[in-house]
Amino acid sequence: MPTTNPSTSLSSGFPTAATLPLPWVATPSTLHDGLVVPSVESSKPVVTQRVFHLVNGEHFAGAERVQSHLGRCLPRYGVQIDFACLKPGRFADAVDAAGGEWGKVTRFAMRNRFDLSVVSSITRAVRQGHYDLLHAHTPRTAMIAALVAQRTKLPWVYHVHNPTARDSSKRFTNWHNANIEKWSLRSCSHLITVSNSLRRELIANGASEDRVTVVRNGVPGIRFDRASYPSVGGQWTFGMVALMRPRKGLEVALDAIAMLRQRGLDAKLRCIGPYETDEYRRKIESKIDALSIRPFVEQMGFKSDVPQTLAQLDAMLLPSLFGEGLPMVVLEAMASALPVIATKVEGTPEAIRDGLDGLLAEPGSAESLASKMQSLMEGSVNWDDLAESAHRRHADLFSDYAMSEGVASVYRNVLKTAVIR
Repeated sequence: MPTTNPSTSLSSGFPTAATLPLPWVATPSTLHDGLVVPSVESSKPVVTQRVFHLVNGEHFAGAERVQSHLGRCLPRYGVQIDFACLKPGRFADAVDAAGGEWGKVTRFAMRNRFDLSVVSSITRAVRQGHYDLLHAHTPRTAMIAALVAQRTKLPWVYHVHNPTARDSSKRFTNWHNANIEKWSLRSCSHLITVSNSLRRELIANGASEDRVTVVRNGVPGIRFDRASYPSVGGQWTFGMVALMRPRKGLEVALDAIAMLRQRGLDAKLRCIGPYETDEYRRKIESKIDALSIRPFVEQMGFKSDVPQTLAQLDAMLLPSLFGEGLPMVVLEAMASALPVIATKVEGTPEAIRDGLDGLLAEPGSAESLASKMQSLMEGSVNWDDLAESAHRRHADLFSDYAMSEGVASVYRNVLKTAVIR
């Protein structure tokens, strides 16, 4: 199997700009398996634009990975971005650790979700930084962006990573965030969604079609050498890489591991990523003990070197129950040529074609998930075929530069429209 060992940034685990190929620049698009893909031609830098991204920043999960890749890649398109973190945490620390490669970060810690005292300080930072555009990523940051835009008269863009009304298992939180988002978006210049399913949902909820653009998530094409490959009848290590919270379906994965072991199959689960709350961690610990699978579950916590971590797995699981946009970790696994077993949720099937690039199970069904895992372990589905097909599909459709060019194109169109007005 062909592999690539790219030079990586020691601080981030991601490739440095100098090691990456020239970006894609959009020309008239072509249709590929139902997805619109930009054609490729030589890089044509545009006049430099400065964009201020407003982010939460307490975690470093999928949406934050999008922001880190944009910070690294957008300069190739004449766009420099910086970050305002309203809940400073792992992401803010990661931006600092990257040493300016992703842009700079300023911390504007909100005391609570209704704390508007940061609006004045962010407004000053925007004016002093001579930014051309604001870009928000969550309902909280959309609210602040709308208020800052009102004061600065700048256009702003909203990036929809997940369906807000179904983002968590907390009904009141979902309701509150959906209403904050709806109020904020009245002044938004343009919406970016990471999948077609999210675009359709926004339009169904009243957004005009010409204000919503799909820019699919993208990740670097990093594929590390594997020390070993799984074998039919051998031990298999399945991994979950996620911010562990109820909607990710970790309980379903644990049930599936227990089922497979009862069938005499040597399946293990490696959990990679922090827990959203201590309460949820305790719940999972109790379930592991109740299923008597403690020796077969490994909990790694947060890892920054995701591509290297994926190379140590035999397959990746993402048994999400709901609320996925276009999961970054699925794309990272595809780039790594690691087969993915995910669920038929939201935008995930736009990346994974069942039986071709990975396997898709029914959400919430441990039996369905275990069946898909078993088909890999017993060889009825060929591991190599899935791995290579996923790797090719990532290269064709989901590169970090394709994503960045799409975002840069939205910026250009928004700023052009703002000048005309």
